[in-house]
Amino acid sequence: MSNDSHGDTLYVSSGLKQPFHLVDPSYWPLVASAGAGMTVFGIVQAAHFGTYAYLLIGLGIVLTSMFGWWRDVLIESSTPGMHSAVVRLGLRYGMTLFISSEVMFFVAFFWANFHFALFPAIHVLGTDTPAWPPVGVHTFNPLGLPLLNTMILLLSGTTVTWAHHALLEGDRKGLKLGLLVTVLLGLTFTACQAMEYSEAPFKFDGGGVYSSVFFLATGFHGFHVIIGTLFLLVCLLRANKGAFTTTKHFGFEAAAWYWHFVDVVWLFLFIAVYVAGAGSAVE
Repeated sequence: MSNDSHGDTLYVSSGLKQPFHLVDPSYWPLVASAGAGMTVFGIVQAAHFGTYAYLLIGLGIVLTSMFGWWRDVLIESSTPGMHSAVVRLGLRYGMTLFISSEVMFFVAFFWANFHFALFPAIHVLGTDTPAWPPVGVHTFNPLGLPLLNTMILLLSGTTVTWAHHALLEGDRKGLKLGLLVTVLLGLTFTACQAMEYSEAPFKFDGGGVYSSVFFLATGFHGFHVIIGTLFLLVCLLRANKGAFTTTKHFGFEAAAWYWHFVDVVWLFLFIAVYVAGAGSAVE
């Protein structure tokens, strides 16, 4: 601290070097929040009045903010000195906490599923024989399309690990090929789930509590698969442009962590919802 010739106090840098990166002011959080609010409003308008304009505007704002925000983060990550070792460690902590919050999100759906399954007499009405699944509900054959989807996701977990090890070994071709195969498997899973929904013997709005639990749990997982696929697709595009090195590639690591989380959640869903929840009437 020093004084100038007019007696005003001046604050100057202490000269101490520190390993943290203080981000520049950004308007993207405000834009993203406005877009999220508009999206929720649009969902209400679409559900009650059949008007989709607000929903499309909200989604457009959200996608724009995602592109701009992540673009700024990528610029920061490629600027020397900004993403130091301490900052990258903080990013790992942040991604770990985010995935932990996602785990608790799905715990709620598993809790609901087991709650209704263990105490069907309280929640399943209109029948003399309370059971789970409710009497008369035709469930999916777990050894059909659900098992195929399980194999697809397990295979995608191995291909993303292949891409990761290829990156660590400096094999750029293996990195790109592993990411490409993983993205294609993610798209295949989404297509198979859409096919499954189109052939569902029960509907979301008329199947009672069983269909609500089924579609919410599997639907939100499918939404996470789409997000993970986009995450990996961005990594593939960046890899094609020469991004990621053997020592600095947290963006790819975060995508791989998220994809493995999606894999593990599906295994629990397959066992709890499809296998344990299969009734005597199977489609």
